[in-house]
Amino acid sequence: MSRHIPKNENPQATIFHKCREMIKLLNIHLNHFPKHEKYALCNEIRNAAYDVYSLLVECKKRYHNKTSLTKLDVRHEQLRMLVNLAYELGYYEFHNSASTRSESEANRRYSAICVYINELGAMIGGWIRNLKSEINLGVVDQ
Repeated sequence: MSRHIPKNENPQATIFHKCREMIKLLNIHLNHFPKHEKYALCNEIRNAAYDVYSLLVECKKRYHNKTSLTKLDVRHEQLRMLVNLAYELGYYEFHNSASTRSESEANRRYSAICVYINELGAMIGGWIRNLKSEINLGVVDQ
């Protein structure tokens, strides 16, 4: 499913790849949530993931990133909290409208998406730290 990314590839290309892989996996998971959440929590999680991807593009294209990166960081944290809420509500145990997954399978699925979310968060945090160090060094105007 995922392709290997060479070490010398642009870090921004890596963050976009990681975000796309997270969205693909998240959409698979959301398709198995209960039907009564189709237009509520599932939609909100899906929109948050798409917003993160859109904000990544915005941050890449803007010259002054401080506000855009803050929005990206906040929306990423909202995505993390929504996925965590879905897990706590037991939606990772559902499979096609029936609670048939074992708890260990639900934990495995939740852990898999959390790895992507955490890696993406680390990349965003690194981007923010890099921008702050550039501002402190006077390389970039605020």
